[in-house]
Amino acid sequence: MITAGAVAGVAAVALGMVLTPGPNMIYLVSRSITQGRSAGLVSLSGVAVGFLIYLTAANLGLSAVFTVVPGLYLAVKLAGAGYLAWLAWQALRPGGAAVFARQELPGESSRRLFTMGLMTCLLNPKIALMYLSLIPQFVDPEAGNAMAQGFLLGGVQVLIGVAVNGTFVLAAGAIAAFLARRPGWLRAQRYVMGTVLATLAAHLALDTSRPART
Repeated sequence: MITAGAVAGVAAVALGMVLTPGPNMIYLVSRSITQGRSAGLVSLSGVAVGFLIYLTAANLGLSAVFTVVPGLYLAVKLAGAGYLAWLAWQALRPGGAAVFARQELPGESSRRLFTMGLMTCLLNPKIALMYLSLIPQFVDPEAGNAMAQGFLLGGVQVLIGVAVNGTFVLAAGAIAAFLARRPGWLRAQRYVMGTVLATLAAHLALDTSRPART
């Protein structure tokens, strides 16, 4: 029903986006460093549910709503661009924090960790962009049920997103300790993160494409 090319395309896009520092990565790494791997994994479960909510909503016609009401799509896209620009400023400003810099966060219950992970994902403009605009580009109406293709291709993104974020959660403490002994590397990582976020924000704000139907 779906081609190997479509799977490879979605996998490449998903991998590129999950490796770009953003709200999910920042929150998961910070939580793992301050409260331990188990807290990071509970938070990741909330992020995973957020992926599934976006996947379901997109395939049930949310992208069609944005197509019919382009002003709403534009508002969401600009809000997402603004959020990414704010994150870029937080990284690039003097004294800004890097992803793997140690930050003090209050300890939270498992329920709270799950909820915060979920909300971080749902408010992440990168994830909205992924499901509402990018993944539908790989759906071929002539290859069978478009909704089924959307769920299968979205499942590829979920697997990659959870696997990569899970790796960062498990390795966050070791990476943070390594970078803490090398302040130059930590500073460079902060600038790279800020530059990538600013570039993504500008691309999102200037993009004139319309959401594709699934």
